Formats: sequence, structure tokens, C-alpha cells
Amino acid sequence: MTGTRGDLASLSRFVFRAPDWSASLFLTLFVAAIVGVAAFDSQFLLDDAYRGMIYVGLPTVVAAFLTPPIDRALGGKLTYNRSALLAFVCEVVVVVFLVTAAAVVAAAGAGQSLVSDALVVALASIFALRLFVITAVSRRSLPIAAISASIQTLTAAILGFVYGGTVGYLLEGELSVGGSTDPADLLVVRPPDFALLAALCVVYAAGVWVFLRAIDRPWQRNLGVSVLDFVRGFIGHTAAGSDELEAFFGDLGESAIVPVTVLSIRRPGGTEKARFVVPSVHPGPMGEIGGGNLPERIAAATEGLAFVPHAAAGHDFNLVSEREVDALIEAADRAEERIEYGRAATHADREREGDSRVLGQAIGDDALLVATHAPEPADDVAFSVGLSVSAEARAAGLREIAFVDAHNCNDGMVDGAGRVGPGSRRSFDLMSAAGRVAERLTAAERGPLSVGIADTETDWSPEEGIGPLGVRVAVFEVDGRRTVYVLVDGNNMDCGLRAAIVGAVDADETEVMTTDTHVVNTVSAANQVGDAIDPDRLVDLVVDLVAEAEADLEPVEAGLATERTEVTVFGTDRTEALAATANAMVQIGGALLLIVVAAATAVSVLIFLLAS
Repeated sequence: MTGTRGDLASLSRFVFRAPDWSASLFLTLFVAAIVGVAAFDSQFLLDDAYRGMIYVGLPTVVAAFLTPPIDRALGGKLTYNRSALLAFVCEVVVVVFLVTAAAVVAAAGAGQSLVSDALVVALASIFALRLFVITAVSRRSLPIAAISASIQTLTAAILGFVYGGTVGYLLEGELSVGGSTDPADLLVVRPPDFALLAALCVVYAAGVWVFLRAIDRPWQRNLGVSVLDFVRGFIGHTAAGSDELEAFFGDLGESAIVPVTVLSIRRPGGTEKARFVVPSVHPGPMGEIGGGNLPERIAAATEGLAFVPHAAAGHDFNLVSEREVDALIEAADRAEERIEYGRAATHADREREGDSRVLGQAIGDDALLVATHAPEPADDVAFSVGLSVSAEARAAGLREIAFVDAHNCNDGMVDGAGRVGPGSRRSFDLMSAAGRVAERLTAAERGPLSVGIADTETDWSPEEGIGPLGVRVAVFEVDGRRTVYVLVDGNNMDCGLRAAIVGAVDADETEVMTTDTHVVNTVSAANQVGDAIDPDRLVDLVVDLVAEAEADLEPVEAGLATERTEVTVFGTDRTEALAATANAMVQIGGALLLIVVAAATAVSVLIFLLAS
């Protein structure tokens, strides 16, 4: 994964799941009472708490409950949990304004009118904040989103009109609340305050519009999509588990024809024991979006124990939707139906060229090839490189090739150097090594194949870098020589861990692979195997599984076949363009926001001066 893509994935650290609405409302009422005591200055403590509940708490409660149905009626998708959290955050904004104003009043001896002015600015500010969030989450136009966004501010204004002395001011020209007529003791909301609030709301809404237009322009120009669609989908996926992000990716995608190679192993004339499925797509982009959970989906649809190692494909071959996985599963089933099973296989053989190493084992006239660059760090092998490597092996005399990128050595975030793209030295090294090992496999003697398998889901979680398939082991034995294939459901592996596993396993050849599942990358872009778990525990676990698989050894039949299928993937350079645009938005968005806020503040000050 490049640094650019890593920066994109790491954005998820800013997103969290909204708490239950009841928790948000409890905090809402508690904070409102506290701020009433702190901000208001009446003769009775309970009266201050009451005012806090009226001016601060009640509008928050009303907004929390009314926003979702109104937003949905207008075509939005705001949930009660999100609405309650948004209302509470806006309450905190109001609290900050009121407490700050109260502190100034206490320190400088200013009148309570300063608190009233602060409340007006606060209500306009939360209108702008709600307008931005609702526009992003519900993807409505600014005028439509303004209806839902105004609920909290409008409720506070109505309460201010009813309880803030406005009626008495209009009818009698006197400032009175609760029988008091001393302006120093009152938070009085006068008619000019409402006009001032309306003017500020218009100014702040204009600022939101300018900000959204400015950050959306690069997305529309470079990708032809809106940043609001990305923000809504990104938040929806990471905070609520929705599939809205897939709809966004679908607009970016393009069709591709990809091979799906199957190595099926069955008991003679009987049931399938294990199946290696190698689809030439990338298990990304993150979480369960697109093909992020590809290995588990394929494993669930397989009769035997499924091994779904990483194929030759980069992020340009991320599936845009989980639905695309169905096409791969169907292709794998079609391939399995065409397999010509046999018992003959060769010993495993290994060839090296430069940093590249290729382990090959022929099954009849077909072969399984596994490439690694360990102990040097590496990332994805490009789709086109995988096709070229397979072509070299076929040119040497083999028929079907299941080419696997072991994806088992990375130093965290490899930027550029670790990618095996077309034209790179490593791409030619892989082709050379694959060609030579294929020549030897073609001429090698065959013997009867026995296979044993073992697996465990482990007690590690995706947050610790291990996906739901855990660890799986297959032992291939031909004429007494054993080859061990270890598959860990994770995204790449710490440098040195692969060597520790290979050194601990007693076999003629051992290779360690990862699935590159992206369910482990929801909150971290570099959550690879070994980052968060005890490496020694993993080594011991693999040794135990190898012993279990050796005890399971039995004669089998095996064969390979490849089917092609059409899927929708991100497309050439789209992932890099998306990542670059998103990262640029984050970098310039902060500065742009400060400029917009500064401009809106300057206009607000001018409005206050003209109104005074």
C-alpha cells in the first residue's frame, strides 16, 4: 500500500460509531442544567438551572427527536443516534459561547446583554454546523437541508420569544422575566435579537455554501463525483456499517475481465477436501466494503476447506461492491466442474532471481506458483505482472497456473519501492524465476499426492490483524517429501515473521501466505500480521496446526482449472486519484475552513456594529 492510500485509509480514525440516543440525551439535560447555573445570574440557583434547561436543553431534545423524521421525509437518512449526537455537540457549542460570555461578564462587570449576544451568535453557529453535517450525511441540497438544520436554532428562538421577556417588551416596552425588571438580572431576548439571528444565519449559511463548493470542485473536476457522496458513504460505513460507500465506488468503477483459478483437492472419487481459490482481484478497499471480506465470502461458499491466498492484483482491482463477489464464486464453481482430477504431482521446487523467490509444485500438467520477496519488504504484485508470470510458466510447458502473491513481508507502509508493477526489476525477476522453475517442474517425475489440512479461527480479532478465517495449513506429500502451505487471514506480515514460521516448521519446503483481507483495515491502514499479536504465539500455533495436518494426510486427487468472469472494479489509477484527492481535501480543507470562518466572523462583527 502506498503512503497516499495509507493516508486515505487512516482517515477512518476520525470516525466513530454514534452512541445510543438515550446516552446523548442524558448528557444533554445534565449539561444544560450545569450551564444554566454557570451562565445566568438570577436570584435563585434553581431558576438558573431552569433557564439552562429552557434555552439550551429543550432545543437540543426537540432537535434530537424531530430532525430524523423531517430529514427522512425530505429524502435524507439521518438516524436517531446520529441526530441525538449532533444535537448534543451543538449544545456543547452553545455552552462554550455562554460560559465564555458569563466569564467575561463576571470579570469585566459587563451587562447580561453580552450573554444574550453570545447566545445569538451560538445559535447561528450551530445552524451552520447542522447545515454542513446534514448536507453531507443526507446528501440534500442546501435549501432542503436548511429545513432540518434550523430545528435546534428555531426552537431556541421560539423559547426565547416566549420565555425571554420579548412579549412584555413588545406590549409594554418593559424588560421583565419572572417578575423582575432589572436588566442586569435578566437574559432578555429583544425583537432586534431575532433579526440579528436571522441575518447571522444567512451569513453562516453562505459560508457553508462557499466551503462546500470549494472542496467539491476538485472532486467534480478530477473524478466526476461529489465529495459529499464520499463523506456520507465513508461515515455511514465506518460509523453505522451501511453500504452507502459502495454506491459511491460504483460510480467510479469500470468493467474488467478477471481469471479465477481453482486448485481442488478431493478424496478419490469422493467429497472435496480442500480448495485453493485464486481470483485475480484485490481484497479491498477496507472493512467489508467491496471485496474487503472476499476470503471469508469465498470460504463460506466452498464445500472443502477453502484457501484464498492473495492473487496478483493491486488496489485498481478492488471490487466496487460485495455483490461482485458472487460473480467470482460462480466462476470458481464453474472452474471446479471442469477440473480433470489426477493423483500425480511433483515435489515442490524453488527458484530465486534477485529479491524474488518462486515456489512451484506441479499437479499433473498444471502448477501452483507462490511468489515472495522476503526478507525484503514488498506490497501487491500488479495484475499485468501476474499474467506475464503465468504466461512464462505456460511457455515452459505447464498448462494451468495458479499464481499466488504470498504477500508476507512488509515494513509497515511501503511507498513505491515495494510495489511490483509492470516494467519494474522485480516484475522481470519474477518472470525469470517462474520460467526456470516451470521448466524443471515440467520435466520432473510425478508421484502419488497425499494432502492433510488443519485450521483454527484463533482468538485474535480483526483489530489485532487477524481476520475471521484465522490460520489454515495444508501439507502436500509426494514420495515422502512434504511441502507446507500456511495461510493467515491478514493483510501482509511483519518482516521476519515469515522466516520465524518457516524455520519452526519441519518440512522440505514451507511457504507462508496471507489473504490480504481488508476487514482488518477499518481503523488502521497498516494493521498487518504481527503488529498487534505475539509473534511467538503465532509460530507455536502454526507448528501445532502442521502436526495436525500431517496426522490428517491421506491419498487424494487434485486438479486445476481457470474461468474468466466480468466484474466491476475501481479501474486503472482511480484508487490513486481518489486517495490523492481525498488527502488534498484534508490538507487544504482546514486552511479553507479557517478562511471561511474568519470571513463570516468579520461580517458578523460588522452586522453587530450596524445593529448597535
